[in-house]
Amino acid sequence: MHVEVDEPKCVSAGLCVMSAPDVFDQRDDDGVVILLDSDPDTALDEEVREAAGLCPAAAIRLVEK
Repeated sequence: MHVEVDEPKCVSAGLCVMSAPDVFDQRDDDGVVILLDSDPDTALDEEVREAAGLCPAAAIRLVEK
């Protein structure tokens, strides 16, 4: 799966980081999402899907390969 984030939509909730810390992080100054890995290992698919589903701003887009 390929992961994309829309930084302007991010509301800095941090749910993505809690769900998939190997894929997402947050900027220190404003908490906006940082995408660490846009093509994570398939072993992380469930975590990434959970992160996308929990994002209150729908700022995470998943593209199935």
